[in-house]
Amino acid sequence: MALDAAMLNEANLTEDGVRQSITEITKGVFSMMVMLDIEDQYPLTEPVTSFHETVTSMVGLAGSHCGVLAVHCPKPLALKIASNMLGMEVEEMGEDVNDAMGEIANMIGGDVKHIFSPGGGDLSLSIPTVIYGSDYVMESVSNTESLLMPFDCGGDRFLLSFTISKL
Repeated sequence: MALDAAMLNEANLTEDGVRQSITEITKGVFSMMVMLDIEDQYPLTEPVTSFHETVTSMVGLAGSHCGVLAVHCPKPLALKIASNMLGMEVEEMGEDVNDAMGEIANMIGGDVKHIFSPGGGDLSLSIPTVIYGSDYVMESVSNTESLLMPFDCGGDRFLLSFTISKL
């Protein structure tokens, strides 16, 4: 799994640099907004498309580039994230979890767009979309490669996927 080399070269970026930037952004969002420390793990090389008892939150990027940033969290971690963000115990899936997870994708995506658009003016984010299900498959109709980055949060593993291409 890799980002488009020509696009990275044109933007004067490296894939390792993009991965490192996204890792730092994600750690910062979790530390400041969720009050949880996370550890990055070695990037995956094979796509993950099947999810079980998972909450996926995503934002689209559009403008000079187009892409999708998605955060895939197991249900227990999504409940913990919502609880920490809201300062109250959230025990059931619902609007609170959807809002919290959507905001996580929105905050990470908002910072990630600056990697490809200094100042962020020529890239816009979509409204977050949140999906929850006991079993579902997510597949992209795009043939664009993506980064798939696993993180550990207190023994719970979540994935961040990022796809981007130049228009």
